[in-house]
Amino acid sequence: MTKNSDLAACLAAGMVARCDGTSANVESLPWNAHPAFPGVELKHLVTGADTDGGTSLHLVRIAPGCAIGSHAHDPQWEVHEVLAGSGACVMDGREVVYAPGVARVLPPRLPHEVRAGTEGLRMLAVFSPALL
Repeated sequence: MTKNSDLAACLAAGMVARCDGTSANVESLPWNAHPAFPGVELKHLVTGADTDGGTSLHLVRIAPGCAIGSHAHDPQWEVHEVLAGSGACVMDGREVVYAPGVARVLPPRLPHEVRAGTEGLRMLAVFSPALL
């Protein structure tokens, strides 16, 4: 197991401590099917309700061979940190290989797509302002 696989396992089994003093066991939070992209699920760790709309954090799980198709966020900045698996992110015609330890910052309004490789892809996605 790599250090990042350890991180993915640790995060999946850990706790989320929120600013209001509440916490949640990450393992007990539900995976939510993405409404537009089959094979994509999200676990909402922190939402705008927890941060006065400032930021949100989500675990993202993309099944092998599946993708989050081309889309853009307005007005959110988005940060990806790859935790496990493999894949690629295409933004502005440039492809970045996604592997554990890779992080990418995505500006608002710029279309991008994230594709999982044969082992699937897990990442932490952070949005500012909050996505949800």
